[in-house]
Amino acid sequence: MSLPAGLTFSPVYKNAELVDVLARSDGREFAMLSGGGVEREEAVVRSSAPGVSGKRLPVLLGAGFGHALRRLLQDHDGPVAVVDKEADLLALTGVLESLSAEQRRRVLLVGSPDIEAALNALTRWQGDNAGKPLLPLALPFYLRLDRAFYGALRERLAAGAAFDFWGRAVLPRFAGAKPRVLLLTSKYFLMGELERACRALNLDHKLVVLKDDAVARTDFVRRLLEAAVTFRPDCCITLNHMGVDVEGVLMDLLARLQLPLASWFVDNPHLILHLYSRCVSPWTCIFTWDEDNIPSLRRAGFEHVFYLPLGTDPERFCPRRDAAAPAAWKAEISFVGNSMLHKVAGRLKNGRFPRSLLLPFRDVSRAFMECENRSVADFLRVSYPAVFAGYAALPDNEARLAYETAVTWQATRLYRNDCVRRILPLRPLIVGDAGWKTEFRKEPIQPGYMDAISYYSDLPLFYTRSDVNFNCTSKQMKGAVNQRVFDVPAAGAFVLTDWRPQMELLFEPREMACYHSPGQAPDMARHYLTHPRSRREIIRAGRRRVLACHTWRHRLAELLEKMRRVYGTPAPA
Repeated sequence: MSLPAGLTFSPVYKNAELVDVLARSDGREFAMLSGGGVEREEAVVRSSAPGVSGKRLPVLLGAGFGHALRRLLQDHDGPVAVVDKEADLLALTGVLESLSAEQRRRVLLVGSPDIEAALNALTRWQGDNAGKPLLPLALPFYLRLDRAFYGALRERLAAGAAFDFWGRAVLPRFAGAKPRVLLLTSKYFLMGELERACRALNLDHKLVVLKDDAVARTDFVRRLLEAAVTFRPDCCITLNHMGVDVEGVLMDLLARLQLPLASWFVDNPHLILHLYSRCVSPWTCIFTWDEDNIPSLRRAGFEHVFYLPLGTDPERFCPRRDAAAPAAWKAEISFVGNSMLHKVAGRLKNGRFPRSLLLPFRDVSRAFMECENRSVADFLRVSYPAVFAGYAALPDNEARLAYETAVTWQATRLYRNDCVRRILPLRPLIVGDAGWKTEFRKEPIQPGYMDAISYYSDLPLFYTRSDVNFNCTSKQMKGAVNQRVFDVPAAGAFVLTDWRPQMELLFEPREMACYHSPGQAPDMARHYLTHPRSRREIIRAGRRRVLACHTWRHRLAELLEKMRRVYGTPAPA
């Protein structure tokens, strides 16, 4: 049990020499060495002598007076870790300062008071030292001082030491005809689709979920290592780097395991990877929904980068015209999407950006909307050098990412507003947030409004209740196509979408109805509303294409084939 607040340490001197330390708290008192003296500490090392060899990495829980540490450094040639969060006590005893320079270089001090942070530091240290098992050695004084920390840490380390994960987990990848897939995520976003794609391809797969709380991270690492040994995957797959920690512990583990990771970005990777300083690894392949991101990702250091567009789940998005649906869903033309009004306002409020960035924000965002540049930072550098200077002066990558996101969202808001405003004379049904009512509050012709609906349970049926499903793509993807161009045809419904360059890689002209500028949208919408036969022809052609080429099963098969080419050892017959 941890001692309560108010813990103090008192030195005990004999002939002006520090010989012991007393811990006091709420009337309780106990000594570091007591009558045991040097033997009290050294006994911890001697009792574990068989385990302290070149095959183990000793982890001393508590520096104490340094007797156990010096004995370890004497008997053990390799590195030693010391976990000691008692900064006042370390300063009092001066243990680390008493070591020679050569000894000090061999010692890793882990001083974090957080168990998960301490375990992460030890895991990385373990990876840097050939992945040898950790051997916890706890000084009795520290177990009595704070058993909730040092005792729990000893138990966690001892449990991990029972497995030789590294020796059993490193093996050839993609040696079999069908790959084994480990799905990693911190949220269930699109993972259900990938799981169904695995089943459709008859692939063995396993899902490892990382919860958001820090306490779960070490458990995630443990389960990953256990899966690497027992499930023997050929690769891991994650979406938008979910499950990848900023500190790089997962990347280090995967590299040590020689287990390749496929990270498929279904949002702008540059608005995510800014946060990760240790994410570049030869054991990572980046897949991006937007082909335009490939050159910049390679410049960022990623060796293996591939284009992999979005897709659809044909089991969920399928024709359901006979199914019952609310009468309010019926519309000649509809638009489903967020106004971005409140999202932009929230980002600006929380970002606390300086006036030099806020004053030109609207002009900058509109100009970014209108230009072809895909990168906010590159756009500012060329077109708004003064704003770029303020952006570059922001305190860290996270702040710069927040500003880039704000500009991108505002550009999307302006573009989306312009496109939808032009079809207001057709009285569309707008499904989304309350921001739309604010945006169009002064318009003489009001659209219909409906609250946001569920992507999974409602949208597949909702699309079939509109003669024309209107689409305008986010400005985070100026060349790519979004989810709707696959989902709507798969559902057996008609979509009128803005043209994007990468559309030509995915569809023939007769398979998709596209407007090239917002000004074209109203006339095209009117045309298709009055020509149902043309709509039906495009629906049939588009659905054939989607089912033949653009399902999640197709995407997963392509991703795994790319991974096999990069990491296959050996290639199958």
